[in-house]
Amino acid sequence: MHLSNSFIFLLLIFFILEAPITQAQGKSTLVSAIFAFGDSTADPGNNNYIKTPSRSNFSPYGRDFPNHVATGRFTNGMLIYDFIAKHVGVKESVPPYLDQSLSTEELKTGVSFASGGSGFDPLTPKISNVISISKQLENFKEYKEKMEAAIGKEQTQNLIKEALFIVSAGTVDFVVNYNTLPIRRINYTTSAYTDFLLQHVDQFLQEIMDQGARKIAVANLLPMGCLPFVITLNSDISNAITKRDCIDSQSSIAQDYNFKLQNMLNDMQIRFAKLGSRIAYMDIYTPLVDMILGRKYDFENVNRGCCGTGSVELAFLCNPLSFVCPNASKYVFWDSIHPTEKAYYLVSQALQPTIDSITKY
Repeated sequence: MHLSNSFIFLLLIFFILEAPITQAQGKSTLVSAIFAFGDSTADPGNNNYIKTPSRSNFSPYGRDFPNHVATGRFTNGMLIYDFIAKHVGVKESVPPYLDQSLSTEELKTGVSFASGGSGFDPLTPKISNVISISKQLENFKEYKEKMEAAIGKEQTQNLIKEALFIVSAGTVDFVVNYNTLPIRRINYTTSAYTDFLLQHVDQFLQEIMDQGARKIAVANLLPMGCLPFVITLNSDISNAITKRDCIDSQSSIAQDYNFKLQNMLNDMQIRFAKLGSRIAYMDIYTPLVDMILGRKYDFENVNRGCCGTGSVELAFLCNPLSFVCPNASKYVFWDSIHPTEKAYYLVSQALQPTIDSITKY
């Protein structure tokens, strides 16, 4: 009995000593909510509530989402920022702000203001009549007013101060706007257009900091030359149909933008450090290149989407009548622009150290 009592006593001491450590570790990440701004990479369904052809709230989109629901996400399941929301412990998935059925508690832990087809160039959202970045900011200000009415001004300020802000856009500006319409190409070289976009990024980031944002992560551009849609439009017949190699000239535009974006964010971090701001550069480009060119994750198809022919289909062209591959996890891309849930998940895993760098104490 004496030995047994001693053993129990030692166990109690161990758990008493261990408990504070575990609790401290659990609180090492302090994120109150997650807010997303940008394009289809961050839109969970805001476009469902506006008049636009840029929608995905129908089959086969959402095929692998819980309950097989087509939420308006431009993929077969979750987005990168759904996985990040789960990683930082605020919620399982990020809902669209325009969903009027959201409760105060759901709003409190964060929403996405992003709109598929939007971009930093004010002209870009006009092409498909989607929500501009400036309007997304207005919606965030409206959100703040709602929260102040529900939980008070001080609690709302604290909520925003401890929230994670995600900004993800730019690809549509190049792929749909600059490379398709003549307007910007007449007035801007590619390098000048890159600088033009980055001026808008800088302005937007300063505006959300003025609204109280302090933990901010900004995504770089995808390897645009490897998007199935871009390969199709920029290839001769033999490459478009058979080889489907990435278009290096398009990916080099993304690389130049990403290099300038990273430098700009580093400068902003220095400029606004006195505010307690933490501004991070999220590298989406590299893990996707690893999947597509490095074949790092053993995807069977890296240059076509799972939906339809995989070469041009997206939005309403990927619809209930489309052929769909049996297993999307073997594909990097779901449609001709957007990655699959598996690709998004792998990118989110690669981004975790970056997210932790601005959210952990």
